[in-house]
Amino acid sequence: MASDGARKQFWKRSNSKVPGSIQHVYGAQHPPFDPLLHGTLLKATPKVPTTPVKAKRVSTFQEFESNTSDAWDAGEDDDELLAMAAESLNTAVVMETANRVLRNHSQRQGCHKPPGALGPEQKPKPSVEPPLVPSGDLRLVKSVSESHTSGPAGSASDAAPLQRSQSLPHSATVALGGVPEPSTLSSSALSDREASRLDKFKQLLAGPNTDLEELRKLSWSGIPKPVRAITWKLLSGYLPANVDRRPATLQRKQKEYFAFIDHYYDSRTDEVHQDTYRQIHIDIPRMSPEALILQPKIFERILFIWAIRHPASGYVQGINDLVTPFFVVFICEYIDEEDVDTADVSCVPADALRNVEADTYWCMSRLLDGIQDNYTFAQPGIQMKVKILEELVSRIDGQVHRHLDQHEVRYLQFAFRWMNNLLMREVPLRCTIRLWDTYQSEPEGFAHFHLYVCAAFLVRWRKEILGERDFQELLLFLQNLPTAHWGDEDVSLLLAEAYRLKFVFADAPNHYKK
Repeated sequence: MASDGARKQFWKRSNSKVPGSIQHVYGAQHPPFDPLLHGTLLKATPKVPTTPVKAKRVSTFQEFESNTSDAWDAGEDDDELLAMAAESLNTAVVMETANRVLRNHSQRQGCHKPPGALGPEQKPKPSVEPPLVPSGDLRLVKSVSESHTSGPAGSASDAAPLQRSQSLPHSATVALGGVPEPSTLSSSALSDREASRLDKFKQLLAGPNTDLEELRKLSWSGIPKPVRAITWKLLSGYLPANVDRRPATLQRKQKEYFAFIDHYYDSRTDEVHQDTYRQIHIDIPRMSPEALILQPKIFERILFIWAIRHPASGYVQGINDLVTPFFVVFICEYIDEEDVDTADVSCVPADALRNVEADTYWCMSRLLDGIQDNYTFAQPGIQMKVKILEELVSRIDGQVHRHLDQHEVRYLQFAFRWMNNLLMREVPLRCTIRLWDTYQSEPEGFAHFHLYVCAAFLVRWRKEILGERDFQELLLFLQNLPTAHWGDEDVSLLLAEAYRLKFVFADAPNHYKK
């Protein structure tokens, strides 16, 4: 038919992959079929800045759908801030601290200078802290977006989201990531602060019985690389708090994992399992960083054994991404590279690789135990989380919510991947690892706190979202957010906003539990 020819032409203009596209999935539809949403993926074309020379006709969802209906086939003073992660923290204290953070950012935004503004002989002057909110002022803090919408009509476009180059007020002293801006501290002071935080972790981990609650509080702001592996194993519940029991536990769990390999892995070519193995084999090369594909057998074994032992879900595309952070963190115990994207896995001894493989399997299993309904048939967990996110955003920032609705952009079209891959495709791997430091410090962080991080994600890009006036451009932006330059400071600001939203809109997790 003519319509078939039009569709073919649309999808054959380029051989490039479509960023954000959802591929076929073994084990569940990906995403679940919805006739209202079917066929909304876009061609990945770079966004070119346009000039108002000629008025552009605004596309609608119905028009786009008619042309693409087959789209789916294609330091020392950290303690006060660290206590924010404690469940018992007084709400008023958190609200006051959050108010100071947002006030500081908004007051400093107007005087922020672009890089290169200073002369070669000039040195940056220390920033002047704004006046602190009086301790008696314990009013509930509105979100950044609410403060935009409640002001005059023109104020929303003038006020920008939290900026990565701004510092927290004196009472909070450092960014939540524990890494202050380079412009505010000398390299020696920065190193002193990092050494101090590392010291706190080592002291806590050195005791005969690690206090896991204190470890969670300390880890919320980020975990130093030298102790990240052992901390993740403890926070995930893989290792016991008692130091004396850890060697025996590691030995037993590693032996158990390789017993699974001996028992199940040879069945990967059996007719009943060959589709699972084939999909895993296809997905491995898509993993990041690229250096990891040098060890494909490790990931094939981890994913295949997990799928065989969890028949309720089996293997679903997206689970392969969740292996990467654990493997990278654990392999970094044996390599010196700071950049995980360039890690040379081939130089790691075979015995160490076996240990890393087993540890990765068990920690990934612990994570998936808490979100397994994301990957069972029809993926009900993801559908429910997307609905909760939509409700949450409608209360946090009604203007953004209405803007998406007016342009017929459905949350499932962009947020499905946010839930399926836990934002791993939206931010660099280094940021994912920092994000998971906090997720593992939060009660049910991967299931519940993740929703507030996704909401904070939309708040962060509020100005850009409202600036898009076309369905295709808006959806393409949401599926390809400009986060390639992000670092720990950006993640820390995102987490600070998410934590504040959790207190202001704390009833959202209750909907999930129902």
